[in-house]
Amino acid sequence: MVHVSSGIDLFDDAVLADPYPTYARLRELGAVVRLDAHGVWALPRHAGVADALRDPITYSSERALALTDEVNERVLTDTVVGTDGAAHVRLRRVLSRQLAPRALKSLTAGIHAHARALVDALPSGEVFDGVADLAAPFVSGTVMRLMGLPDRDRARLLDLADATFDTFGPDSARTRAAFPRAEEMFAYLDRFAARGRVAPDSWLGAIHAAADRGDIDESQAVPLMLSYTVAGMDTTIHAVTTALHLLAGHPAQWRLVRERAVPGDAVFAEALRMEAPIQWFGRRAGRDIRIGDTVVPAGEQLLLLYGSAGRDRAKWGPTADTFDVTRPDSRDHLALGLGVHQCAGNHLAVLELDAVLTALGARFHTLAAAPDRAPTRRVHNILRGLHTLPLVAA
Repeated sequence: MVHVSSGIDLFDDAVLADPYPTYARLRELGAVVRLDAHGVWALPRHAGVADALRDPITYSSERALALTDEVNERVLTDTVVGTDGAAHVRLRRVLSRQLAPRALKSLTAGIHAHARALVDALPSGEVFDGVADLAAPFVSGTVMRLMGLPDRDRARLLDLADATFDTFGPDSARTRAAFPRAEEMFAYLDRFAARGRVAPDSWLGAIHAAADRGDIDESQAVPLMLSYTVAGMDTTIHAVTTALHLLAGHPAQWRLVRERAVPGDAVFAEALRMEAPIQWFGRRAGRDIRIGDTVVPAGEQLLLLYGSAGRDRAKWGPTADTFDVTRPDSRDHLALGLGVHQCAGNHLAVLELDAVLTALGARFHTLAAAPDRAPTRRVHNILRGLHTLPLVAA
């Protein structure tokens, strides 16, 4: 079998801190590259990732998303992202009832009001943290209320969601350290999201109702809740703060956004293209897969590198590493998946970012990085986002 292999370790701290030079090397090596450090195959190019997402039979999500069997079997079994076929459709249907544009229409005014209240509390001309003072309380506060969980648990759930994602990595000290907190997420949901503890008209109440109707098995209720408690907060917080960070560094583009010359969904798409909140997901080869001159044997695991696909010059041209809210094809990014596994909460995430940008644009003419205070990131196995984001608006 002809194949290209590499000793690149995608989970080295230095690579996680700045993965884009490594992604560029992988794209140069080929359409599919064997990563010897982890015994998996990487798909670094936009075309290859898109092809895989369009074919969930050949590229299966079952027992495939994370790099260890323990997480695939103990954390991701019966989750909407870890199932295929009829099982996936059945689980996703429950989420879609709450997250479809029609269902979100009644929430729009309240979400915009929440964003305005937080923006109105920001100091004009003084430093604030775009994560702690805006994106995190806005997104998590919105989702906690819709889930029917107490706001006092917001910080705890954000920490547990972050840890749950960190378990997706290879068998390493970082991954093992996250595992007890991922298990704590299940324990929390077993206790605080039980029947009688969440409102029947909440998102989590709707999951219990689906189990009562027989739409899903009772055992699938808590795993399905992870779609809200894990995927519904961290990823959107990272997307919002990434957009703010990029806009703060590009005054002319912030002016376009403030003047509503570009729609919020275009800003969202370009921010996701530049910095995918989830940098990769795994898949399992459902059969022998020929990619160019390489055959990936059935049963082997592949990593779909969303973060690399977003910077692929074969797709985006020589400006692939440049932030541009007017880019005409930014909506072709793959950061939220594609096809049957496209993120069910993408409409809510767009609504949330648009509410933040609208509120900021209505109050502030300028948005800039705080002088002498750099943003910080936390090294993470799969998520990419800012831990702090010092900003000044006036």
